[in-house]
Amino acid sequence: EFYNYILFHFPNSESKNFNGINISWNENEDDFQKWCEGKTGVPIIDAAMIHLNKTGLMHNRLRMIVASFLTKNLFVDWKKGEKYFALKLLDYEVSSNIGSWQWAASTGADAAPYFRVFNPYTQSSKFDKDGLFIKSVIKELEEVDPKLFHIENALSSNLFFNYPKSIVDISLSRKRAIENFKRAKDENL
Repeated sequence: EFYNYILFHFPNSESKNFNGINISWNENEDDFQKWCEGKTGVPIIDAAMIHLNKTGLMHNRLRMIVASFLTKNLFVDWKKGEKYFALKLLDYEVSSNIGSWQWAASTGADAAPYFRVFNPYTQSSKFDKDGLFIKSVIKELEEVDPKLFHIENALSSNLFFNYPKSIVDISLSRKRAIENFKRAKDENL
């Protein structure tokens, strides 16, 4: 109901950052396409996106993880992710989807602090410790020790040549996102 209220009283929030902050997003279409297809080289992200593409479903925790990854690690505009979810989700609801994406991107009415960036490896170790979800979706990883799913770059060796290398360094991208958000916030004061 909260997001219905926001969208009704602030209809511009459908296409503009609710908090008015101006952000220069990454326009790299290749990064966005890899996110859409589940080819980022980050197992929990890829499993979530492949599952969404096949079923039209995604658990809320996974929605938060993939939204944080897209908007903070890849620094892609939340509106692109929101539109993609609108096309794919069976349970799509406009105000909830927009509000949730703005929350993840730190641009909404009740936004997550801009310095909160989910680490997908930490998230997968907490919520898919044994890799059951990841293995059920990514067949190339069925025989891989699930501990490797939770360690950045652990799957980058040639042993896993059927699985893509990570398209982003999580630590560096987190730092860059925080710097970019801080700069944008300071410019809007």
